[in-house]
Amino acid sequence: MQYDRRKHPRIKVTLSARWEGVLQGHEATVTSLSLGGCFVLSGGKVVPKELVRLEIDLPNESSILLWAEVVEEAYEIGFSAQFTSVSDDDAHSRLQQFVDSQLSLAS
Repeated sequence: MQYDRRKHPRIKVTLSARWEGVLQGHEATVTSLSLGGCFVLSGGKVVPKELVRLEIDLPNESSILLWAEVVEEAYEIGFSAQFTSVSDDDAHSRLQQFVDSQLSLAS
């Protein structure tokens, strides 16, 4: 059995997003999301431990801005990221509400 390092349950999503790293930025799609991190489906080059700025569009709401550290790169596919900070308390609250609502729909 593989060890799962995640502290928060993840939900499968298809959310438009944008990210900016040290040298570049790209349009992207977030395909997996939790309160602690996400998977970003996107072109572009990142390296583990790189700090990226993520802007994720929540359905029927404005986007949320987060800072994240790249955990792992999936070459030419995207990368997994762990959130390091959320732009403000309102954004954190909206992320929590969205994740909770999706988890309740799945159960």
